[in-house]
Parts: sequence; structure tokens; C-alpha cells
Amino acid sequence: MGRFLYLPLSLRVPLLAAVLMILVGVIASHQVLSTLDRVQDNRLRELARLHIEGLSLALGPSVLRKDIWEVYDTLDRASSTGSSRRMLLTVVADETGKVLAATDPRRVPIDTSIDALAEEAQRLDAITFARNSSHVRVRAPLVYQGRDVGKIVTDLDVRDMSAERRRAELLLIIGNTLLTAAMALVGYLAVRRMLRPVTQLARRMDATIGQPSPIPAVQVPRGDSEVARLFQTYNAMAEAIEARSEAERQLAERERFVSLGQLSSSLAHEINNPLGGLINATDTIRRFADRPDVVRQSAELLERGLKHLRDVTHATLEQNRIDQDGPDMSLDDLADLRLLIGPEITRHEQRLDWRIELDPKNLSGHDAGMLRQVLLNLLLNASNAAKHGGKVGLHAYLAGDALRFEIFDNGSGMPAPALRRLQGSEPILPGEGVGLRMVRELVGMLAGTITHLAPPDGGTRIIISLPCNPPTPASQSC
Repeated sequence: MGRFLYLPLSLRVPLLAAVLMILVGVIASHQVLSTLDRVQDNRLRELARLHIEGLSLALGPSVLRKDIWEVYDTLDRASSTGSSRRMLLTVVADETGKVLAATDPRRVPIDTSIDALAEEAQRLDAITFARNSSHVRVRAPLVYQGRDVGKIVTDLDVRDMSAERRRAELLLIIGNTLLTAAMALVGYLAVRRMLRPVTQLARRMDATIGQPSPIPAVQVPRGDSEVARLFQTYNAMAEAIEARSEAERQLAERERFVSLGQLSSSLAHEINNPLGGLINATDTIRRFADRPDVVRQSAELLERGLKHLRDVTHATLEQNRIDQDGPDMSLDDLADLRLLIGPEITRHEQRLDWRIELDPKNLSGHDAGMLRQVLLNLLLNASNAAKHGGKVGLHAYLAGDALRFEIFDNGSGMPAPALRRLQGSEPILPGEGVGLRMVRELVGMLAGTITHLAPPDGGTRIIISLPCNPPTPASQSC
């Protein structure tokens, strides 16, 4: 039974139909044979009754007189007639059970008891036909003129009936076997044909690699049957998946262009900020070339501006390299972050709360490029949210076995779309920035978590929690 359950449905159902056909054939054969048994029993009872009644009528006067020779002569004449050829042995006894005559006196002598033969015989009204039996022994009272005058035990030849039954059984077995086999085969083929579309659909689904393709209309079964609706449902599902894949592809393409635009805008913004200072410095050097102290101060300003541009370029390269093969984070990287955010803070006349409560070993093991990109993006967003004259801050410290960076501002709070990009995984809608989504992905790559807080007094506080022992070969304990 266990192996049957592992067979394909297209094979199990036809086999089950064939088994049911065979079962119906077996039941029908049994009913036919049972009917034949009843017919032969009734026929045998009728033959035995006529035989006994004829003997009783012929033997009655002789048995009353106990005329043995007359009884024997009657039996001899009865056994030689054509109508009594079925009689093999007949024994006649008087009312006390003593044998008066028999068709075979040597086998059943006169004056012996008939009781032994009577015990092995069947009553006339309860005769049943035994299979493969050549004779039937019957006992009955010898009735003459309404009274019992003796007893009769007779053996009747039923070889012709046995042969008839064997022929009927043989023909029935052969006929039912052929008919059942034909019906089982037809049922098997019919059910298998009905399940062929289901088999084709299952094979198509098994052979599908990647995105499923709709089934051509010519291969869909006709009509509004369950199988046709199944094909239509599959096609609808395949078309929906195809439409969704196309929408995701278009969305990804749009996000790529948005990301490139965001990168270009950020890069232009970060380079444009120090350019004004560099141009002023070169102009000062030309105008006051005869004053060494002014030239030295302008040269120092020019050097810091060029270093800032170098850091911006370096940060841009780090932003587009999403790997963890770069150097570990250090306190100098945090100082660079302060330098990078400085022009924005100055331009908006904002206050910067910068607290780094970490040792160099606390930062070891964390990728500098990825972490700097996360913090710089959040700091730029905080500066943009704080507006003119606002407050922006970064607080880095240890909290148990976690390294935490809190970026906060006193702006109006983070909008819902921005929060969704920072914490959710839904597709980014056209026109939305990708920076916060990249922050989420980078923090995940660093095995960290992001927490958003909205203080009662307003503003936004983002907490980045990183493990003290990051899953990198260079990780060390905090």
C-alpha cells in the first residue's frame, strides 16, 4: 500500500478503476454461480420427487403384501427403462426398516436394516447439489394411498449435472475474465486519457526553471471543466508572475538611475563646498604674495581643502564598494567624518554635538568604508532635517557588549516614507532616495541593528548597534 501511494496520480487512478472493474466481475461471477446452484438444486429435487413418487406408486401394493419377488421384479423393470437410467441403486424396506429388495442384492442383502444407508442420505425436501459429485443419495417414505407403508433409499446419477456445472463455470470464468479484462483496460485507458492534461500540467511545472511561462491556448482543454479552469488558473498565475517580474525590473532600473543621480548630486555638493574656500585662498596668495604670513595661512587652508576633496573622493569610492575587505575603522576615520560634515554644519549655521567615547581597540574589526558610509549618510540627513540654526550630533560609546552610534537632530522628525526606507524591505517608489535603504543593507552586512526613536521634545534619534566581536577574521574583543 505504501508503494502504491508513491505512484503518480495518472497511474494510481486508472489502476484503481481497473481494480474496481475486476472486483465487479468477481462479484457478478459469484452471483451467477449462486443462481446456477439454486437452479440445479431445484431441478434435482424435482427429478428425485418424480422418481420417488413413481416408485411408490409401482411398489405400494407389493410392499403391503411384503411380496419380495414382486418388489424386486418392479425394481428390475424400473432400472431398465429409459426414464430411470439415472437410478444407480434403490433399496426398499418395510415400515420397520427391514430391507425387502434392492437393485443390488449383494451390496444390500434382504432382511438387513436400511438405517445405515438412510443416515447417509438426504431428505427429499432438502436435497442440495454437491460440486464434483457423481451421485446423490436420497431417502423418502414409501407412501401408498395416503399412508406410509415402507422406506426408499435411492442413489441418483448426477454426472451430467456435474459436467454441466463444470462447463458453465469454465465458460463463465473465461467469459468474465475476458470481459473484465476488456472493461479494466478500457477503464484504465479512459481514466488515463482524462488525466492526461493534469499529467502534462505537472510535467510543465516540474520542468519550469525560474519564471513559469503560460501554456499555449491550443494546449488548454476545451470546455469549462475543472481541468480547463486549472490550466486557466496556472496561466493567470504565470502572467501575474511575469507582470510582477517586469515591474520589479523597471523599478530596479528606475532605482539605479535614482541612485546614480543621488550619487552625482552628493558628490557635486561635497566638492562644491570647499571649492569656494580654495578659490579664495588662491586669490589671497596672488594679492598678498609679498606677505609670507598671509601666504602661509592661505597655503595651509588650501592644503586642508585639498585633503577634504581627497577624503570626499575616498568616501565616494568606499560608498560604491560594498565589500568588507577594506581597513578597520579607526578614530581618524571618525575625525574625517567630522571634517566631511563640517561644511554642511557651517553652511546651515548649526551646532554640532560630537562625542566619541571609544578607544581605538573598540573600533577594530569593523569595516571602515561601510561604517563611514552609514554614519556620513545619517549625519547628512540629520543636518538636512535640523534646518538652519539647528542641532546635529553624534555620540559613540560602548553599551555592554555592543558598540553604539547615536545620530540625532532637533528637526521635525523623520517622515514615514524615509522611515520605511530605513527599516522596511518594500520596493522603493520612483522619486524616493536610496541612501537610507543602503544604510539598512550596510548595517545588516555589519551584523548590526537600527533603532529609531522620536523623543518627546521633538527631533529624531537613530541608534546603530554593532557587535563588539564582528564576524570577521580581524575581530577583537571590545
